[in-house]
Amino acid sequence: MKKYILAIAMAIVGVGAANAVEVPGADTCWTKSGNIGLNLTQVSFSNWAAGGDNSFGFTASFNYSADMKKGKSLWQNRLETMYGLNKTKSDGTKKTNDRLYISSNYGYSIGKAWYVSAMAELSTQFANGYNYGTDPKTKISEFMAPGNITAGLGVKWNPKTYFTATLSAASWRGVVVRDSSLRANYGWDTSDKEKMDKKIRNEFGGDLTMVFQKDIIKNVNLYTRLQLFSNYLQSPANVDVKWDVQFVLTVNKWLSTNISTNMIYDNDTKTIGKNDDGEDVLKGAKVQFKEALSIGFTVNF
Repeated sequence: MKKYILAIAMAIVGVGAANAVEVPGADTCWTKSGNIGLNLTQVSFSNWAAGGDNSFGFTASFNYSADMKKGKSLWQNRLETMYGLNKTKSDGTKKTNDRLYISSNYGYSIGKAWYVSAMAELSTQFANGYNYGTDPKTKISEFMAPGNITAGLGVKWNPKTYFTATLSAASWRGVVVRDSSLRANYGWDTSDKEKMDKKIRNEFGGDLTMVFQKDIIKNVNLYTRLQLFSNYLQSPANVDVKWDVQFVLTVNKWLSTNISTNMIYDNDTKTIGKNDDGEDVLKGAKVQFKEALSIGFTVNF
């Protein structure tokens, strides 16, 4: 499975890379942009009366977009990667950021700003994630556990270069969990042994994705993506929500500030809580929220 995912990633990135070099007389129907970032944090104490803990952390990111508009065709591709660690003397090393997102959306014009479309996307993380609130810590995620693969057919509305809305009324989503010990956390029915043995849980439903990216003021770029998914086969009224927001404030050619938020509600993703006896148990779905503020080196291209 990992080989196939990496192959998909390389294929999509390769499309952009193949068009990344401007050749005199070459086709200019591609619009490309990207950035590489590295943010570092370090704190050191010596005889500090107020107390504290020495720490060192980093977050590395790479984002790339490659969009093609030619004739009646509109093809939009995006890659987002992020990984961060923080190490303290008392707590050791912990993961602070981990993200892999790849999307590709092709549309064929049927009218002003309207396209019939086909889309595919993948979202997962690179490394193991843990719940540090348990003793010992408990693994709750790894590469492709979970991993969400979505493919769908529908229509796309692109009234402005900076805004796109895609409605895929017929969408398949495969929830992949390679580690069987984690499947109960992500919607597998523990009472059905046959299903528990399967790495992929299939869903079929409708997907609405809206994307906005624009410089809202000088040197401040906003990228936001809202995705709604309804599973026709199970509890269609319980809509899954993913909302990503990223502000990039450019100070100069090398220095920038990045503010990002991620909100997720997935009715099948369980949370870990305590029962009356203080034991860790799986509980119902809750709104997941993450916020990150980073200042560091960024190269835009």
